[in-house]
Amino acid sequence: MQKIAIIGTTSWGITLGVMLANRSLEVGLWARTEREAARLRKKGPAPKRFAGVTFPENLTITSHIDEALKGARAVVLAVPSATMRQNITQAAGHLTKTTLVISAAKGLEVSSKKRMSQVIAEEIKPSCRPNICVLSGPNLAREIQHHLPAAAVVAAEDQDIARKAQRLLATPDFCIFTNTDVIGVELGGALKNIIALGAGMTDGLGYGDNTKAAFITRGLTEITALGMALGANPLTFSGLAGLGDVIATCTSPLSRNHYVGVELGKGRPLAEITTSMTEVAEGINTTLVARNLAQELGLEMPITEKIYQVLYEGADPRQAAMELMGGNTKHELSGRRWRLSSLFQRSKRPSAA
Repeated sequence: MQKIAIIGTTSWGITLGVMLANRSLEVGLWARTEREAARLRKKGPAPKRFAGVTFPENLTITSHIDEALKGARAVVLAVPSATMRQNITQAAGHLTKTTLVISAAKGLEVSSKKRMSQVIAEEIKPSCRPNICVLSGPNLAREIQHHLPAAAVVAAEDQDIARKAQRLLATPDFCIFTNTDVIGVELGGALKNIIALGAGMTDGLGYGDNTKAAFITRGLTEITALGMALGANPLTFSGLAGLGDVIATCTSPLSRNHYVGVELGKGRPLAEITTSMTEVAEGINTTLVARNLAQELGLEMPITEKIYQVLYEGADPRQAAMELMGGNTKHELSGRRWRLSSLFQRSKRPSAA
């Protein structure tokens, strides 16, 4: 029986662990403290977040990272982006040249503005770096817990490595596609949370579907432009890690980022909202990082800028939305230092002699 280690007892980490254990894989789930491990072993997953979910016998919970990783074919890091470096540092010494290292986090590191695969690469041996993969897509944990069909994409720079991860992670209810655009898949999963915050705000403000559709579309165009500037393939943003994840997180009440946006639209302070939550809404930090990257690149990102102002400067969501919808308009693929419009320009054919 092949073994997979899961780092992180987040909703996504536990969901992946249970799903893979139900596929008859041995799963080692690492909890940060013995107290947490003991609680999970005794009581199982929290009923409020995991209704009807129990731990299979072949899923073991431990607070000893060497025990969780011993003999593991792959390690999945399902942790908040803010703690990724800390977690991979603890796991690094237990990795081998053949261990797949899979990031399931959807965020960016605030201090360095780096993607999770970059953070991981900095903390593990060079010989292990070719095995880094990223998992992303429209994957709402609660739906997957109840075996509702879902799809995801796993990306690695080496297609063979991506296929190995695909074979290991796929289940009858969880279809996995492969990609080699690691940058695009990671950025799609992270940046879509900015759009989800804004889409939630439009719902909280009581605006209609026309408004939300316009916001989502313009937001997707904006993050695609940033992705291109950072080296991603723009087509990746029309796939599962881009458009697919945007649809799920911008429309579902199960999305934490959408929830934060809704509550902001209703007038609740951000600090009050986040204090009441049990898990992280990655879009809050991602907005800060994306805004800083856009400024460094001289890139025009009006939606990101307005959401940043709401989150970090106390701007009124209603006023921000009105300014975005009523702003000066131009070609929908144009923006300062964007390269999107060039993709659709027809090359001139030479005239016949």
